[in-house]
Amino acid sequence: MNKITTIGLDLAKHLFHVVCCDQRGKLIKKRMLRRSQVLPYFANLAA
Repeated sequence: MNKITTIGLDLAKHLFHVVCCDQRGKLIKKRMLRRSQVLPYFANLAA
């Protein structure tokens, strides 16, 4: 399984775009989240 080394977060008023990449820059995850989903997403990402 690829290890996430870089996280990109595009901030907006209501929707946030999150991209997670490995050491080579290969895209691992890409999500669009509502404001209320951002903190729970990052809390579960490390687990």
